[in-house]
Formats: sequence, structure tokens, C-alpha cells
Amino acid sequence: MHTVIVYESMYGNTREIAEAIAEGVHQADPAAAVDCIPVAEANADATRSADLLVVGGPTHMHGMSSGLSRRMAASAEGHKEGHEEAAAEARETVEGPGLRAWFHDLPTTETGTYAAAFDTRVDMPRSGGAASGIAHRLSHHHYDVVAEPEGFIVEGSDGPLRAGELDRARAWGAGLV
Repeated sequence: MHTVIVYESMYGNTREIAEAIAEGVHQADPAAAVDCIPVAEANADATRSADLLVVGGPTHMHGMSSGLSRRMAASAEGHKEGHEEAAAEARETVEGPGLRAWFHDLPTTETGTYAAAFDTRVDMPRSGGAASGIAHRLSHHHYDVVAEPEGFIVEGSDGPLRAGELDRARAWGAGLV
């Protein structure tokens, strides 16, 4: 089985979740080939060979990020003292394509190609989530979404991840196999 995990990450939290999902897939199927790829590097060739495509991103303004929301997040992070590493990752993400643009170039697949969607989000009333929008776009490209969209919690707008979320992501990834 070949699993491709494509993620967008501003502060590293979504990347950490994507990597934990990859670990979970390996735990469930040690023979599985797993590629964990930032959205800027995820071209059609990388996704075309996947038996399972897992896509995730941060939640911005109740849903998937946009160019505007990524610029706002990078600007806010750049003004925080002691957050140089997160600010650098945010700047890299802003300069590349986000998931919304990436979906425009994602080829439609044959029925029987599996997918799943996840996001990172804050735990606040009406904060929304990006995973449902990601799952909807995967379905629109004829992927069979095999799991309910999943949200993983960050503390505050830029993290860190809530305790236990990496373990939950590993278990979720294992459950996708």
C-alpha cells in the first residue's frame, strides 16, 4: 500500500500531526510506503501513485486557509519574540501554494482511490475546521473518503499541540489502513 500525506503547515503543528499520521500508518502496516509531503512539493505525480491520499491543513477563519489568512498569520507570527523558527516556517508557507490552490491542480481520480482529511484547530466555540472542506474537495475529485474528517487541537492560535494529540493522530493514521 502506498500512502501519500499532503499537508499545509504555518507553525509546524499540522506538519507534526501529518508525521504522526505517517507513523500510525507504518505501525498498522510496516510494509506500507508512506510519503509525507508539504503542499508546495506535492505535484500530480506524487499523488497519482497513492492508494490512500491523506490531506490536512490548519484552520483559518473557520475553514481552509487562503492567501489572505496565511499572510495575516505570518505577519502576526513575525511580531512574536522567541518565535523565529515558527515565523520562518510561516513565511515559507505564505510564499508557496496553499491547499485551496493545490486542489485546482489535483487531477480527478478513478473511483476506488481512497482519501482522508484532517486539520489543526483551536478548541473554541464556533472556531470551525478545515477538514470538512478538504474532504469535500477530495470527493469532488472522485476520491472515496474513507473516514470522517478529523480535527486535532492546538492550544492558542499558533500552538503547541494539546497533550495527547500526536498519539491520537498516530491512532487515526493506523485506523486508515
